[in-house]
Amino acid sequence: MLNEILPFRFELDKIAIAGASLWSLALYLAFSPVSEWVIEQLKRWFNFAERSLYTSQSEFDKTRQARESQNAFYASLFSIVPFLVTGALCNWFLDISLGNSWGISTGILACIGSGIYELGRRDGSSD
Repeated sequence: MLNEILPFRFELDKIAIAGASLWSLALYLAFSPVSEWVIEQLKRWFNFAERSLYTSQSEFDKTRQARESQNAFYASLFSIVPFLVTGALCNWFLDISLGNSWGISTGILACIGSGIYELGRRDGSSD
């Protein structure tokens, strides 16, 4: 479909996308306190940036709760970006060092391991 719209042709490496996605999921799960910190910083920055767009305090306070909820949603979406970049770098390093097929298989193992770690961490913190 994209080839009909665009005048040029480009190829996407499906294995690299899958490997980078698996590695980013594993890193996101393994470093969940870091991801929560990134979300908080992005929320603060979005709220600060949006505050500068309003000139009156009353106009700003009218829609404050809705805008903060929307900014929290955007912050949670954009918090994935650093983990996607890091996951792509991990996958690229594995492709160079071990070969093309190792990125997905070790990504799956990393997802399983980090998922188990995250479950144990949450269970330990609730006690």
